[in-house]
Amino acid sequence: MELKDAAVVVTGAGSGIGAALARRFAAAGARLVVNDLDAAAVARVAEEIGATAVPGDASAERDVAALVTAARTHLGEIDLFCANAGIEPGGGADAPEQVWERAWQVNVMSHIRASQQLLGPWLARGRGHFLATVSSAGLLTHPAAAPYAVSKHGALAFAEWLAATYGDRGITVQALCPMGVRTEMYERSDPAAKAALDGAVLTPDEVADTVVEALADGKFLILPHPEVRDHYALRATDTDRWLTGMQRLRRRMEDIPTEA
Repeated sequence: MELKDAAVVVTGAGSGIGAALARRFAAAGARLVVNDLDAAAVARVAEEIGATAVPGDASAERDVAALVTAARTHLGEIDLFCANAGIEPGGGADAPEQVWERAWQVNVMSHIRASQQLLGPWLARGRGHFLATVSSAGLLTHPAAAPYAVSKHGALAFAEWLAATYGDRGITVQALCPMGVRTEMYERSDPAAKAALDGAVLTPDEVADTVVEALADGKFLILPHPEVRDHYALRATDTDRWLTGMQRLRRRMEDIPTEA
């Protein structure tokens, strides 16, 4: 898609990948509304790039409706919606119910609720672009974070459903699936999880550059770490071998000291 003069919304834009996307889009000439639960952080990003800040919870039905309404008021119809807000709470199967629920609400329902607001007008005019920040955990898994891995699989499944259902009706859907990215979420991660990452840890700006390139071709998967494609292919074609590799990775993580 052409970013110059495009009307763009980015959630989770107060820091990390979201802030980098917003800066990169603004530099390309897009007009932006940026959203984050951290009102002060997203206001700083908005001031820096000349965007409109609409703080709020990207997973809450009322806040999502308010965000889309505000964006249409400021920008006109939305050309690109970046469902980027996400959380990585950690934990296994025994994580508390509220941890599982919050991961599901932020990582999956925020995408669903945004699409409910977007699809009608997009279908009426015959075009729209939905970018879901998923994570490689949605294609593979995350041995140290069950709620994250499971909810990111849900986010990927919903993006796939959107593409299958509306991709031939003018709606472009893309799923951004990076591995390690040097964000606040990454820095808060367990040292063992960080040490076990396969591949380079990218900066948010590097991820944003990859996204801008990928917007031009509209291919569903955006993989800033190309090796993820090989892991994903192995998972599909030799699942038992892939699971054995993930078990080996888990054991390696367990051997890494939690304090670095």
